[in-house]
Amino acid sequence: MDTLSYKTVSANKATVTKEWLHVDADGQTLGRLSSEVAKLLRGKHKPNFTPHVDCGDNVVITNAEKINLTGKKWDAKEYIRHTGYPGGQRSLTAKELFAKNPERLIEKSVKGMLPKNKLGAELFRNLKVYAGESHDHEAQKPRTINLNEIK
Repeated sequence: MDTLSYKTVSANKATVTKEWLHVDADGQTLGRLSSEVAKLLRGKHKPNFTPHVDCGDNVVITNAEKINLTGKKWDAKEYIRHTGYPGGQRSLTAKELFAKNPERLIEKSVKGMLPKNKLGAELFRNLKVYAGESHDHEAQKPRTINLNEIK
């Protein structure tokens, strides 16, 4: 028989190649930025993507204080948490959360787009968000990605 045989290649920790990527959030819309960063963290942009393995890259986001939200989301979008006590539900608007800590706005958005299991928690550790232009990962030589050019 003259047929070709292809084997499905699954990545594992030993065969995965991880790199460091830098994303500038200046002028970006929160949801669009977060979905692209979630894809990069998960590794869906790689040809050897395997759903149950951390095959994504490490992502450094700078200029978190220059992020945009469309429409009335600054006032209408609420982040709800619970203290654990009866009647302990607390909420913050996007504007209040941004005033407290601009990095948390991006972190919460990206975390919501990752899997809700141990792998998602492991992938979230590969994300570093900074409010300003400078970051602590110059030694890793991150490659800058322009999200406007990704299709």
